Amino acid sequence: MGSLQQTWVYLHASPLFHLTLTLVAFQAASWLFEKAGRNPLLNPVLVAVVLIVSVLLFTGTDYATYFEGAQFVHFLLGPATVSLAIPLYRQWHRVRRSALAIGVSLLTGSLTAILTALGVARLLGGSEQLLATIAPKSVTAPVAMAIAEELGGLPSLTAALVLVTGILGAMFGPMVLNLIGVKDWRARGLAMGTASHGIGTARALQVNETAGAFSGLAMGLNALATALLLPILWGLLF
Repeated sequence: MGSLQQTWVYLHASPLFHLTLTLVAFQAASWLFEKAGRNPLLNPVLVAVVLIVSVLLFTGTDYATYFEGAQFVHFLLGPATVSLAIPLYRQWHRVRRSALAIGVSLLTGSLTAILTALGVARLLGGSEQLLATIAPKSVTAPVAMAIAEELGGLPSLTAALVLVTGILGAMFGPMVLNLIGVKDWRARGLAMGTASHGIGTARALQVNETAGAFSGLAMGLNALATALLLPILWGLLF
């Protein structure tokens, strides 16, 4: 028992343990997702987060210790995002033909995401700091955190809200689009990317390559649009 305990203490302190935990949790979540017929309620990111948080709570591990091992996966977020250019390149002829529609939908979607977040938070009595925190929730995390910090919000809470937004979008976005009769893969991709950034884009890529390409484009352009529009709206409103 003493040897087993020493081994656990060593593994628990090793960054490799937390990297392995992250990969195993996501692999298990992906397996469950496939076995359940790709049920959107069993989104792999959501299930993996629940598994990892459960292990961290059970072992009493703080986030800083966990991140020492998991930061390699975090590093790969950049290359993974850049790789979204591949399906976009393959669909470039469709993007050029839809340039005007893309511009209008992105502008509308960005404004809708910002104003609805601000409106709901204000109606529920949120402080100005909370409004600044929640406003960029539909933008990819690094950009959202930078915007929130600039406006006086809490970047760490913004990151959590971005994650929740992405997971909810991936879970319920396709269902909502089906209910309102949106069948064009370009429109579906734009909606997913604008509303739920990278996690929604990953879900769109699982369903259709065209939707994934347009979702990746929307994710990037929405980050740019929000970074430009939100400070202007904030100055006008507050």
